[in-house]
Amino acid sequence: MGDLSATFPLVALGLLLVSAGVEDARTREIANWKNLAIALIAPLWWWHQGLALWPDIAMQVGLAGIVFAFFLAAYGVGQMGGGDVKMIGALALWLPLQPLLWMLILMSLLGGVLTLVMLGEKWLRKKGEPLEIPYGVAIAIATLLVLREPIINQFA
Repeated sequence: MGDLSATFPLVALGLLLVSAGVEDARTREIANWKNLAIALIAPLWWWHQGLALWPDIAMQVGLAGIVFAFFLAAYGVGQMGGGDVKMIGALALWLPLQPLLWMLILMSLLGGVLTLVMLGEKWLRKKGEPLEIPYGVAIAIATLLVLREPIINQFA
């Protein structure tokens, strides 16, 4: 049961991240059920990691609340989409502070590159529509990069 309990949450998270990134690239939306599933599978990961209810899980939930509130403020001023904010909040349930910070840094860098590419494409095509960045792509890639170590080690 230990191997399945370790593999299932990571595989499910990986599939949800890829699916959310593709969906965001295509439609500029991330389905609520995907973000909810990411959040609801996190306790299986906590269990596999042997986290104690206090202080480990309490700190993880508190950190996720802080991260969600921060990005909710960005949403409030029109800088992020709601699905992106929910996805970051759900992912914060999975990542302790240091990996979470790495994910947020990578997300920002990848999001910046994605924005520049989309600005260039808009300029080349002389499009007049407002630019909508599928930030879920950057969030998904950044998270997969941060999680690569535990995912790869599950099969080694």
